[in-house]
Parts: sequence; C-alpha cells; structure tokens
Amino acid sequence: MPQHEPKNALVTGGTSGIGLAVTRLLAQSGHRVFLCARTEDSVTSTVKMLQEEGLDVDGLPCDVRSPHDIDRFVRAAVDRYGSIDVLVNNAGRSGGGVTADIQDEVWFDVINTNLNSVFLMTRAVLTAGGMREKPRGRIINIASTAGKQGVVLGAPYSASKHGVVGFTKALGNELAATGITVNAVCPGYVETPMAQRVRQGYAAAYGTSEDKILEKFQAKIPLGRYSTPEEVAGLVGYLVTDTAASITSQALNVCGGLGNF
Repeated sequence: MPQHEPKNALVTGGTSGIGLAVTRLLAQSGHRVFLCARTEDSVTSTVKMLQEEGLDVDGLPCDVRSPHDIDRFVRAAVDRYGSIDVLVNNAGRSGGGVTADIQDEVWFDVINTNLNSVFLMTRAVLTAGGMREKPRGRIINIASTAGKQGVVLGAPYSASKHGVVGFTKALGNELAATGITVNAVCPGYVETPMAQRVRQGYAAAYGTSEDKILEKFQAKIPLGRYSTPEEVAGLVGYLVTDTAASITSQALNVCGGLGNF
C-alpha cells in the first residue's frame, strides 16, 4: 500500500541479493530509494531495471570503506530526493579461513567493509543526510546469525557482524527518545551470490564439492532450506513502518530456526 508521503530511503549494496530485494520492496511500498554498489555498471543496470518496473529508484557507485565516497553518496542522495528517512546498511563481504593463516589485508578489509562502513554511513546519514533533524527515522543494519555465534573458519566475518550487532544496540538506546529506531536483521543461510562464494570457499577448505557443503549447511537448518532474499527484505519492510515504532536496539533473526537466540 503506497504511503501518503513518499519517504526517502538509502540502501547500500543494493544491486544484488538481499540489498536488491530490500530496494525493490521499499520502492514498491512507496519509498524513493537511492542505492549504491561498488561498480558503476551494476548501479546503472540495476537502476534501469527497477525504473522500468515503474519504481522511483536512483543511485551512484560508492565504496563503503571510503569516508569520502560515503559523504559524496549521502549528499547526492539528499540532492536527488531530500533528507533521508530510512537507511539500510546492507553492503558487506564474506571472509575467513584458518585464523592463524589469515593475512592482515583480509582481516582489515572485512572489518572495514562490514563494520566500519556501518558507522561511517550511519554518521553521514544522521548529519549530512538530515535524519537527526527529523521526528522519525529508521536505521536497519543487515548483520548475520554470525553476529551472535562464532562461525568456524569465519573469524573476521563473525567479529565484524558481532560489532554491527553491538553498534546497533548502543545507537538504538542512544536515539530511542528521538523517534529514530535502530535494529539489526540477522540472516542465516540465504541464497545469494555471496552464499555461493562462501560455499566455494568451504568446499576448497575441506576438499569436497559445493553440493556436499550445501547439503551439510541445509542439514543444520531446522526449516531444511536456505531463506530467500525476499524473506529477509520482508522483515526490513516491517521495521520501516509506523507500527514498528517500539522495536529498537534489537537483532532479529531470519534464519529458518538456525539460531534460536
């Protein structure tokens, strides 16, 4: 149901997987969405596709590891649509391996991409994006069930997502009286391009096939299957509504029962 007044949403990593599903759902429910991804080609083709679906979507390339890129991106979003009502920090990467063998650049890049970006983008949206001047706002961070439990061969990823959950809870409590809610959505196994890369990595590490890894992962999920990007987006879609105004500082799972905590 379209809202009476379009709200302006910003989605990072909005061209594939969960980010694309979130962008589409928010735009279908009446938001104007400004998205980013690292490459210009993916932004251009995704924006074109969504505009052809009749959705009010635009975007720019942005490296979320770069404070300069983030500032430029947020200012461009404000120039295009006005001050920001909704921020979805979705951009992220996988990363891990045998911890004693992990190279510095892998550790730092996972932390920069998954955690430091969330702080930098949130700060920019609250200030240059104008959110803290508004009577209402929604910040939703896409974390992971790996932000609540340790993942074997995934120490950098797990550490980064635990950081996102901690940041979410602290900021949510800080902003609670302002009408801005801050929540984390924690997907378990979701069928996305990143999930495929993760399975390739485990198959290589364990000297087995991707199909065997998929079977092993599915066996751990009580539901017996991966979640879909649309199912994760559905929770984001609820959290941006007025009805969700009393939900803040939470880390909510969408995981088929994988993590019951």
